[in-house]
Amino acid sequence: MTKNTSHSLCRIALAMAMVSAAMASPGMGQARESELHTFHCLHGCPIGAPATNDVVVREIYTLSSNDLTKLADWVAYRVTHESIGESGSREWERDPWLSADETLSPDAYDGASGLLHIDRGHQAPLSSFSGTPHAADTNILSNITPQSSALNQGPWVRLEDRERELATRLRVPVYVYTGPLFERMMRPLPAGGQYQRTPSGYWKVVALADGRVSAFVFDQKTPRRANYCDARVTLLHAELRSRLILFPEATVPFTSLDAELGCDAPPPADLTPDDIPAERRTPRRPRLPR
Repeated sequence: MTKNTSHSLCRIALAMAMVSAAMASPGMGQARESELHTFHCLHGCPIGAPATNDVVVREIYTLSSNDLTKLADWVAYRVTHESIGESGSREWERDPWLSADETLSPDAYDGASGLLHIDRGHQAPLSSFSGTPHAADTNILSNITPQSSALNQGPWVRLEDRERELATRLRVPVYVYTGPLFERMMRPLPAGGQYQRTPSGYWKVVALADGRVSAFVFDQKTPRRANYCDARVTLLHAELRSRLILFPEATVPFTSLDAELGCDAPPPADLTPDDIPAERRTPRRPRLPR
C-alpha cells in the first residue's frame, strides 16, 4: 500500500467516524475530534483545533496541521525502546499529503537561521524513530516548526533525551503531545507566506499509560543552558495555553511523572493570570447652577 493510499483510507475512516458520531448525537454542531483513534494518542487525541485543520496519521506520529499557519497545532507520538536509534540525515520535504497551499516548502526556511536565530525544529524527534524504517517522515515540514536555536539545542533536546531514556529504562511506551503557542507577534519566516507565523513558545506533555503525566511550557527566548524542569506547569495550564483538551477520554487519575524525568524539586508555581486594569477616570466637575 502506498503512502497516499494509506492516507486516503485514513481520511475516509475518519470522515465515516465523524458522520456516525454526528448522527448518534442529534443537535450537536459537529462531531468531537476525540472520535479519532490512533495508537500515538493516549486516552484520545487532543480536541479543540480548528475544524479546517488536516489530521495526518503516519506510522510514527499523528498531527493536526493548520491551514493558515502551515504548522501543526499538535503532534502526538509514542516512543518505545525499539523505535529509538542514532539520529540520521535531515532531508527536508514538503508534506506530500497536503495541498501546496496548506504546507510549507523547504525554501520557506531559506535564510531564516541567520535572520531569526531559529532551527528547523522537529516536533516528533528524529532520534526517537531512527530505529524504525520511517525515520525520514520526521523531516516532513508539517512536523517541523521555526524553533529558537537556543531552545531547540538546549532544554528541548535534553527533555527529548529523557523521553528516550524513560522508554529504554522502563521498557514501556512514552506518549508525548507537543505543539506551538502564538501568544505574541514574532517575525515570520522570510518566505513563509502572508499568514505563516513563528511561534512565541511551545507546550509539551509527557505521559505514561498508568496515568503519570508531566507538562511543560517553553518560551522561544528560553536560554540554551536552562533546566527543562523549570518549564514545568500543571496539565490544566498547558491545556488552557494551547486551547486544547489533551486527554479527552481519560478515566484514570493523573499523577506526577516529574521524578522519572529527573525533576526532583517541587515544580514552579503556575503564572498568575493577568487582570484587565481598571480605567483611570477623571472626576467630573459638578455643574454650576445657571
